[in-house]
Amino acid sequence: MTQAEIKLCSLLLQEHFGEIVEKIGVHLIRTGSQPLRVIADDTGTSLDQVKKALCVLVQHNLVSYQVHKRGVVEYEAQCSRVLRILRYPRYIYTTKTLYSDTGELIVEELLLNGKLTMSAVVKKVADRLTETMEDGKTMDYAEVSNTFVRLVDTHFVQRCPSVPTTENSDPGPPPPAPTLVINEKDMYLVPKLSLIGKGKRRRSSDEDAAGEPKAKRPKHTTDNKEPIPDDGIYWQANLDRFHQHFRDQAIVSAVANRMDQTSSEIVRTMLRMSEITTSSSAPFTQPLSSNEIFRSLPVGYNISKQVLDQYLTLLADDPLEFVGKSGDSGGGMYVINLHKALASLATATLESVVQERFGSRCARIFRLVLQKKHIEQKQVEDFAMIPAKEAKDMLYKMLSENFMSLQVGCQ
Repeated sequence: MTQAEIKLCSLLLQEHFGEIVEKIGVHLIRTGSQPLRVIADDTGTSLDQVKKALCVLVQHNLVSYQVHKRGVVEYEAQCSRVLRILRYPRYIYTTKTLYSDTGELIVEELLLNGKLTMSAVVKKVADRLTETMEDGKTMDYAEVSNTFVRLVDTHFVQRCPSVPTTENSDPGPPPPAPTLVINEKDMYLVPKLSLIGKGKRRRSSDEDAAGEPKAKRPKHTTDNKEPIPDDGIYWQANLDRFHQHFRDQAIVSAVANRMDQTSSEIVRTMLRMSEITTSSSAPFTQPLSSNEIFRSLPVGYNISKQVLDQYLTLLADDPLEFVGKSGDSGGGMYVINLHKALASLATATLESVVQERFGSRCARIFRLVLQKKHIEQKQVEDFAMIPAKEAKDMLYKMLSENFMSLQVGCQ
């Protein structure tokens, strides 16, 4: 990790969690995995403060721990996860555009708290939404619960790993640290909760002074301690799913720029059909038949099946190969080549950077080298149709800025 990245992690941790957490987090980033007492000794921090800082970092998935054979627990910072804090506003805004204010606040609460139970999220969000409503209006828990379930169904929110029940029944000595596991089938399984109630407004100090005496107020908040219905089932924001959504949006936008709006809508439909069944790291989406795609097009999108087939053939024949044909059953089976699409987008970005930095002629040379992989200087002059002296200067500029590398061949 570069010094600039470490400094950025330091600033992010300090801004969001304070100086002590920042000190412990940066120490782990610089040194790698370490046990508790070594962290306390190296940082000159008391054991109690180190424990609290590690609790915060583990709660937000910024530090992971591992139990070694001798029973020593070592903690390791997740640097890439710390840097994702920069994207929190984008995650929240994306949820707002997809699931309105309720979805926005659900994801915001999960990002701010790291992990929460569904009942806690629903109550917090209902209270916050009630605060923004007109007097006399409140937000129902059921409405927030429905949005929460929709976020889980589309995998933007997922269940956290937990301690398996078998460990608790073991009569032997407890392990030095719990082993957290989760069944893949349960990751997006929402427990059946009957959350009945409405959001509450916070009483201001003036209202408390003018209101009834405290002794006459009902004591249900402290006396009636009802068991939490989903105690032990915690949820977190699935950041990989957000990145998958950003990738899909970039692919749709690229298709719209290259072809037209109808082509991009067909690709959007294919990505939407595959968003749950295809992992974020898969090279291709699941194969989809032409008939399935036609049935899944947005309501009111009036194109015939014949026109759809023509568009799919056009997309499959395109040199960029965003869409590929994988079979002929069901009117034709089609996939989206995710890796090739991302490579094309990255190449286009690189070409744009080179053009902005060095000009259109350098971009022409850069594009030529990308296509040929390896090319001699004389060939660059000929293929790019640029005078020898200018081509040499441009190649040297890009070489000195590490946009190109030089490979010496053997005779």
